[in-house]
Parts: sequence; C-alpha cells; structure tokens
Amino acid sequence: MNAIAQYEEQVVTTQNRGRLIILLYEGAIRFLRQALAAMEVRDLSRKNHYILRAQDILFELNTVLNMEAGGPLAQNLRALYNFLNLHLNRSSVQNNPQGLRQAISILNELLSGWKAIVAA
Repeated sequence: MNAIAQYEEQVVTTQNRGRLIILLYEGAIRFLRQALAAMEVRDLSRKNHYILRAQDILFELNTVLNMEAGGPLAQNLRALYNFLNLHLNRSSVQNNPQGLRQAISILNELLSGWKAIVAA
C-alpha cells in the first residue's frame, strides 16, 4: 500500500472512530437530559434508568481508551470519565438536578472538542 493510500485509510478510520465517539457523547447527553426531566417530575425509576444508560456509555468510552498510545490525554479522559460516573451516582442518590446539569455541561465541552477534531 502506498503512502497516499495509507494516509487516506487512516483519515477514514479516524473519522469513523471520531464520529462514533461523537454519537456516544450525544447519547450520554440525551440520556442525562431525559434523567433530568424524570427527576423534575419525581419519576425515580425513569431517572435511574437514564442515568444508568449514560453511565454505560461512559463505561464504554473508558474501556476503549488506549492508555499506551493516548498517553496523558487518555489518562486525563479516564480520570474525567471516572469522576463523571461518581458524580452521576452522587447526583442520583441525592436527587441533585444541578449535578446532572454539570455532567451535561462537561460532556457538551468534550463533544464540541471531538466535533472540531472530526471536522478538521
């Protein structure tokens, strides 16, 4: 495979992975917004369901991090995903809508960053 073909394949692979990460962030944000809405009407079952779905996404994002290749960035993302997971647990137990809003805000910032990377 020549250098141009390798580059093009790498760009496509990176774009696809980047797009998948964007979809995961969008899904987590959507689930947290649904959890927030359920929390506001005191539907604890739905709230818990949606928070767990968001946490499943965070777990998946955490699991696929390449700690060797990613270096400090991967380490920082792992720490952030772990923080978000604990923050969501605490917010759920305390029925703290502000905690969900903070998690959504953090995920929106990550989402914006990934959109910029994929668009480049």
